[in-house]
Amino acid sequence: MKVKKLKPIPKFKNEDEERDFWATADTSEYFDFTKFKKAKFPNLKLSTETISLRVPKGLLDDIKIQANIRDVPYQSLIKIYLDKAVRENQRQLRSK
Repeated sequence: MKVKKLKPIPKFKNEDEERDFWATADTSEYFDFTKFKKAKFPNLKLSTETISLRVPKGLLDDIKIQANIRDVPYQSLIKIYLDKAVRENQRQLRSK
């Protein structure tokens, strides 16, 4: 099996120059992907953003009841529902 010679990674003056380079470079010419290891970041927290969302009172009451049954905060249950709906929508769009 022939071993591919990797190109050296250039030195960059700043992050903008590096970003521009990697935006067009073929990373397989610079890295041996067979030596990669899966990284785990157990303490990484997703960034969140506060929003204001108006929903009908009856809907919010129903969500709070379901959250109470599941013993989770109602805002967390709303995030679970939104995530599930978005993922399902993405799956449907990909299958078209």
